[in-house]
Amino acid sequence: MGSKNSETDRFMQPSNQSFGIGRRALDIEDYIDIARRHKAWILGPLFAGLVIAVVVAFLWPDTFVSTAVLKVDPQQVPEKYVQSNIPLDMSARVMAMAQEIKSRPVLINVINSFNLYPRDRKNLPMEDVVEEMRKDITISGVGSEIRGSSHFLAFQVSFTYDNRVMAQKICSELVSRLVDANIRTRYNQSFATTDFLKDQYDSAKKQLDEVEGKIAQFRVANQGRLPEQLQANLQQLSAMEGRMNALQNLMSRASQEKIILESRLRSLKDEANSISVPPPAEQQRATSARVNEKLVALDRDIERAEASVSGLKERYTPNHPDVQQAEKALAWLKRQRDDVAKQDRAAQEAATKELAKAPSQSPSNRLLSPAMQKDLRQVQGMIEQTELAIRSKDMEGERSQGELKDLDKQMRVLQVRIEASPLNEPEYQQLLRDRESAKEKYAEMSRKKSQSETSNLIEERKQGENLSLLDPPTLPQTPTYPKRWLIIAGGAAIGLLAGLFLAGAREVKDSSLKNLKDVRAYTQLVVLGSIPLLENDLVVRRRKRVMWLAWSTAVLFGIIVMSGSVYYYYTITKT
Repeated sequence: MGSKNSETDRFMQPSNQSFGIGRRALDIEDYIDIARRHKAWILGPLFAGLVIAVVVAFLWPDTFVSTAVLKVDPQQVPEKYVQSNIPLDMSARVMAMAQEIKSRPVLINVINSFNLYPRDRKNLPMEDVVEEMRKDITISGVGSEIRGSSHFLAFQVSFTYDNRVMAQKICSELVSRLVDANIRTRYNQSFATTDFLKDQYDSAKKQLDEVEGKIAQFRVANQGRLPEQLQANLQQLSAMEGRMNALQNLMSRASQEKIILESRLRSLKDEANSISVPPPAEQQRATSARVNEKLVALDRDIERAEASVSGLKERYTPNHPDVQQAEKALAWLKRQRDDVAKQDRAAQEAATKELAKAPSQSPSNRLLSPAMQKDLRQVQGMIEQTELAIRSKDMEGERSQGELKDLDKQMRVLQVRIEASPLNEPEYQQLLRDRESAKEKYAEMSRKKSQSETSNLIEERKQGENLSLLDPPTLPQTPTYPKRWLIIAGGAAIGLLAGLFLAGAREVKDSSLKNLKDVRAYTQLVVLGSIPLLENDLVVRRRKRVMWLAWSTAVLFGIIVMSGSVYYYYTITKT
């Protein structure tokens, strides 16, 4: 017996050369033999996984999911007619409202109102309970989760809880809060936008009024000196210059006509004197004196006429009508002076001859004839008309002179305004640009405010983009979680995989020769026969009894544990 064991051990112990020999390929008989040798290591994890899976499946409380579907109703009035004040689309707003509904104050209010999670509230802080409820709430787009700018036509709201009736109630509460939050959010955002635009409109109007006031003050302070009045000032100045030239020409002609009238007046007076006074020696001397005075007056008139001609020639060409008329008047005065000088000489010669021939008689004794009296009256009438014409010319000259002074003052004022216009232009143009900018901003704010107020009417009538209930919250009849048979099958599968892994690990670790195939493969010897391993029957029976006892105890314990889990589920949790 001992020799057999030593021989077998010799064959089973690996030699130094075995490190270079690879393992032989295994067949089906080898796998069956491996399973038979390690059946305890395979069945043990399998049964343990089954027990653990059953315990987990039946101790895991039922979880019900109530689901509601909300559809998105578009704005009833087309947006090409009324632009909405809401900057975000419905997907982004639902995401924002979901964050609002999942906020801590809202969830605490719901938990306290419906007495949710009673056991967790006793054992955990409120923050953990709120976080657990937040995980149980799901808001998603139908067919996809909410992501950024994705657009959905419907949204799904779900709530997970261990009571199916309470799950439905909480889902209804969440749907109601989501719809109310959407209405409240749209209303607040729309009116906040309108208030903001109204403030901007008031600010733009105030700015426009300020600029208009500055422009009005500038115009009052620079009346007549505005750049836009420059052309009018130049035209007015040109008109005044033309009027001044006309007045000067008028005064020149009036002066010339006055000289002629004065000369004629003197001639008429001399004629009247010659008719009314006899020609004695005294009359001769008086006549000579008057003729000399007339010559002196004509000389003065000629000097004034020459000065007038010189002044006109300085302003006009020699061919100008006023210059030619003034020269004609001067020539006429010179002829008058020459005629008066000839008459004076002829009168002196005639008087000398008459004094020698005429008898002495008293001047008082001479009487005028009726014809002489008639001539005298005619001459006196002409004298009065001439004097009246001279006074008219004087008045006309005074009026022209006054008007010239007024024109000169006005021209100086216009000249100052024209010179000041370029200096005021930059500031004035800047004010005009500010006014145009303020007008554009005011018009834009007015248009936007009007559109926003129209959008407010849409929100007040609830004709904007809203959420409506498409599918009401469901009342689940069966638990959604856990999937017990799937958990049990999964646990058993995991246990089986673990057992197979342990059996494979033990087989790899064991390098002894298990059968004749191993002996032939690794020793390269011909096997003539084999002697089976003989063991003590008592030892074998004892080993089997211990194995059956261990397995019976483990199976019985597992059955009790699984039965207790099933009993707990159907008696405790269902009540």
